Amino acid sequence: MPEKAESLRSLTVRDDWQSYAEEAPKTDSAYPDGGWRAWLTVAGAFLALVCTFGQLSSFGTFQSWYSEHQLQDLPPSTISWIGALQLFIFFFSGGFIGRIFDAYGPRVLMIPGTAILVFSSMVTSICNQYYQYILAQGILFGLGVGMLFYPSLAAISTHFDKYRATALGIAAAGSGVGGVVYPIMLQRLFISCGFGWGVRISGFICLAVCALACCTVTSRPGLARTSGPWFDLSHFRDDKFVLLIAGSVLISLGLFIPNFYIVTYAVDHGVDPSTAFYVLAVLNAGSILGRVAPAVLGDVCGRFNILAPSVFFAGLATLVFWPLAHSTTAVMLYAALYGFFSGAFNALIVPCIAQVSPIAQLGARMGLLYSALAFPSLAGGPAAGALLRAAHGSYIGMIALSGATVVAGSLLYVWARVRIDPRPLARV
Repeated sequence: MPEKAESLRSLTVRDDWQSYAEEAPKTDSAYPDGGWRAWLTVAGAFLALVCTFGQLSSFGTFQSWYSEHQLQDLPPSTISWIGALQLFIFFFSGGFIGRIFDAYGPRVLMIPGTAILVFSSMVTSICNQYYQYILAQGILFGLGVGMLFYPSLAAISTHFDKYRATALGIAAAGSGVGGVVYPIMLQRLFISCGFGWGVRISGFICLAVCALACCTVTSRPGLARTSGPWFDLSHFRDDKFVLLIAGSVLISLGLFIPNFYIVTYAVDHGVDPSTAFYVLAVLNAGSILGRVAPAVLGDVCGRFNILAPSVFFAGLATLVFWPLAHSTTAVMLYAALYGFFSGAFNALIVPCIAQVSPIAQLGARMGLLYSALAFPSLAGGPAAGALLRAAHGSYIGMIALSGATVVAGSLLYVWARVRIDPRPLARV
C-alpha cells in the first residue's frame, strides 16, 4: 500500500507538472509584452495618431483661418460645428469599428480608413461653401480618423499587459507630435502656398505616413476572433465600466474646448495672429509629455490612480489659470499646463478600459465608450461658442463650462477606482 500510494502521488505530481508545463506557455505567450512585432505595432500606431488625432486636435488652426477667410461671415459657434462634427463622427464610429476589429483585426479597417482620410483632405482643399466643409472635413475626416485610431490602439492592447499603459502612452504621444507639427505647418503652408495646396500637401503626407502605419500595425498572432452582437447590453452590467463611461462623457463635454478656442482667445487678448497659432502647438507639445509620463507612472502606480488626479488638475488649471491668462506668456504657460494634464486622459483611458474588460471584448468596449463620447463632444464646441456670443465676447462662461465638466468627470473616475479596490494605497 505505501508503494502504491507513493506511485499515485508521483503520478499526480507528474500530471500536475505536465499540466502546468502545457498551460504556462499559453499564459506567458498570451501577452508577449515585447518583441519586434509588438513594438512595430506601437511605432505604426504612433504614426497613425500623428496624422489622425494630431490633426483632429489642431482644428483650432482651421477655426481661426475660416473665421478670417472663407467663412468670415459666419459666427465662431457655427464654424465650430465642423470641428464638433469631426469629433462626433470619430467617437460615434467607435462602436462599429471596435466590433469589426474584434472580428477581423486592424488592417481591414486601416487601409480603407487611409483612403477616406486622404480623400477628405483633397475634397476639403477645393471647398468654398459651409455645407461642403461639413461633409468633407466634418463627416469624411472624422470617419477616416476613427478607422485608423481605434484599430491601432486596440492592436497594441493585444500585445501588452504589464507594460500596456507605457506602450499606449508612447503611441498616444503621436497625437501630441501631430498636434505640434500641424498647426505650424498648416499656417505656413496656407500663407506660402495658399489654403488649397496647403491642405493637399497635408493629405499627401498623410498618405505616406498612414500607409506605413498600415504595414506595421498587427494584432497578436493566434488571437481568437470573436463574433457577437453589434450592441451588447451586458457591458452595462459592469458598474466599473459604466462609471468609466459616465466620467468620460462629462470630461469630453469640456476637454476639447481649449483646443477649439485657445487660438481665438489669444488673438482677442492681444497676441499677434502670426504668433497665436503657436499657442495650440504649445498645448499639444505639453500633451506629448502628458501622454508618456503618466502612462509610465500608471504601469507602476496603477492606471486609475494616475488618470483621476491628472484629469482633475486639467479641469482645475482651466478654472484657475485660463481666466488669468491675459498676456502671451501667460497663455503659453496655461496651454502647456493644460496640455500636460489633459494628455493623460488620451493616454490612460484605453488601458483603464482594458483593465476592467475581458481581452476578447476590448475592441467592442473601447468602441462603446468612445461612441458614448460622441454626443457631448458634438455639443461642447458649439455650446462654448454660444456662451461666448451670449456673453458678448467674454470667455468666462465658456471657461467655466470646460473646467467644471472635466473636474466632475474626474470625480466619477475616483468612484470607479474605489469600486475596483477601496484601499487608498492599492495599485489600481
